[in-house]
Amino acid sequence: MSEFLGVLRWITVNIFGEASILIGLIVLLGLVLQGKPLADIVSGTLKGILGFLIIGAGAGIIVSALLIFQPIWTEVFGLSSMSLTNIIGQVHFTERYGSSVTIAIAGGFALNLLLARLTCFKYIYLTGHMMFWTTMIFAGVMVNSNPAISGLQLTLMLTVIMGLYWTLQPALVQPWVRKITGNDNVALGHTSASVALLGALFGQIFAANKISSEDIKVPKKLGFLRDSNVVTALTMSLLFFIGTFILQIKGTPKAAEILVQSGDLSFYIYALKQSLMFTGGIAVVLLGVRMFIGEMVPAFNGIGSRLVPGAKPALDCPILFNFAPNAVVLGFVGAFVGSLLWLTLIGRYTGYVFIPSMIVIFFHAGTAGVFGNITGGYKGALLAGFITSTVVAWGQYFCVNYFISNTIPDTALWAGDSDMFVLAPLIAALTRLLTF
Repeated sequence: MSEFLGVLRWITVNIFGEASILIGLIVLLGLVLQGKPLADIVSGTLKGILGFLIIGAGAGIIVSALLIFQPIWTEVFGLSSMSLTNIIGQVHFTERYGSSVTIAIAGGFALNLLLARLTCFKYIYLTGHMMFWTTMIFAGVMVNSNPAISGLQLTLMLTVIMGLYWTLQPALVQPWVRKITGNDNVALGHTSASVALLGALFGQIFAANKISSEDIKVPKKLGFLRDSNVVTALTMSLLFFIGTFILQIKGTPKAAEILVQSGDLSFYIYALKQSLMFTGGIAVVLLGVRMFIGEMVPAFNGIGSRLVPGAKPALDCPILFNFAPNAVVLGFVGAFVGSLLWLTLIGRYTGYVFIPSMIVIFFHAGTAGVFGNITGGYKGALLAGFITSTVVAWGQYFCVNYFISNTIPDTALWAGDSDMFVLAPLIAALTRLLTF
C-alpha cells in the first residue's frame, strides 16, 4: 500500500503538480496518435510547454507587482493580519490528510476522463495547480464538517466530487466561451467559472445598448487609449499613485516600512515601474497564450479522435484574455472598487477583516470581465468585476468563519476563491449527510 501511495504521490507532484509537464505529455500523446513526423512531435511538444511556461512567467510578473500593490492598500485601510488560533493549519493538515488529497486528485482525473468518454460532457480538465488547491480546500471543508470522517470516506467522496466538478464546470460556461472565442476548440477549466457565469448573466442588463470594451470610441487626441497595454499601464499607475499618496499622508510605521522598499528611488518612480511591470506581465501572458493554443488545440484533436471522441481541453483562464484584453482590465477595476467597499462594510458591521487577495481578484475578475463584456459590453465587464469582489469577499467571510474555520482557514485566505466559496456550503452539507 505504501508503494502504491508513493507512486501516486510522485505522479501528483511531478505530473499534476507541474502543469507544464502535464500539458507537454498531452500534446505529445495527441501528436503521436495523429501519426505526425518526429520533427513535428518534438517541435509541437516543446512549443506547447514553452507557451505554457511563458504564460506562467507572465503570471509571475503580474503576481510580483500585485505583491507590492496589495500591502499599499492594506495599509491604506488599516487592515491587519488575522489571528488564527485553534486550527489544524496547512502544514499539519497536509501531514494528516495529504494522502487522501493525493489519491483524490488522481482518482478524480480518472473519473473525469471516464465521464468525458461515456457522457455528452466532453471536457478534460487540465489546469493542474487548480486541481490541487481545489481538492485541498474541499478536503478542509469536509473535515471541518465532520472531524470524525475516516480516511476512506474522505478519499472516496473527494474523488467523486472532484471528478464531477472537473467534468461539469467547463460544460456550464462553454456556451459563453464559444461566443468569446468564436469556436468550440477549447473550454475554461478554472475556479472563476461561477463569477464568469454570473458576469455573463448580469451583463445582459446592459444588452440593449451594448458597446464592447474593445470597440469603445475615443477622440483622435486620445487614440493611444485604444491600446490595451496603455490603458492597463495608466489604470495601474493611477491606483499605485493614489495609494502611495495616502500612505505618505498617514505616516504610520507600517506605511513607512512600505515606502522604504524603494530604497533611494522615489516611491512614485518605483510604483510607476511596478505598474509597467504589471502591464508587461499581461503582454507576456497573451504571447504565451497564442503559442500555447497554437500547439495544444491541434494536438488535442488527436486525443479526441482516438481516445475521447469530441473531447475539448479545459484550460486556465488566461486563454480567454486575448479575446478582450480591455474587458480584463475593466473587470479588475470593478473588482478593486468592490473590494474596497466590502472590506470597509464587512469590517465595520461584522468585525471580520476581509483580506482581498489581488491575485485572486485580478484573474477571477479579469475572466468575469470577459464574460460580462460578451453580453453587456464594457458596462457588463465592470459589473462582472464588482460581482467577483462580492462573491470573494462574502465567500471568504462565510468560509473562514463557518465552513473551514477549524481546519485550514489560513489557506482559504489566499488560495480560496470563487468556485470554492460558492460550493463550500454544498460540500459541507453533503459531508454531514453522507458520512458518519
